[in-house]
Amino acid sequence: MRSRETLLRLHRFRTDDRRRQAADIDGMIQDLTRKYDELDSHVRFEESRNGVTDPANVNYSMAAKATRGRRDNLLKSISDLKDQKAAVLAQLADEEVELRKVEMLMEKEGNASSSASGSAGLVAAHAH
Repeated sequence: MRSRETLLRLHRFRTDDRRRQAADIDGMIQDLTRKYDELDSHVRFEESRNGVTDPANVNYSMAAKATRGRRDNLLKSISDLKDQKAAVLAQLADEEVELRKVEMLMEKEGNASSSASGSAGLVAAHAH
């Protein structure tokens, strides 16, 4: 019985850990999205200030080009984080299934032991 309780605690911990990971990734995605928006705004400002919006143009702003590169890297990082989040959510779903299995097993064992002790009590009462 003790090992089942340990197994239950382990699955609860893993489930909670996956939830925390998903929440952490969400926070990172939100932060990077805000930074992306700021950089995008800066690129547009530089382009409007310079009057050139084509990065291939020789007169394109170097500041806009550098900012555009950072912005594009953030977009890739956001995409990678979304992939990581999807993987964590899949792991969370698996952990929740395993947790339910262990909880149901513990519940069945609890019901079986209470039924057995209840039956033993009835047998002992009839013996007197």
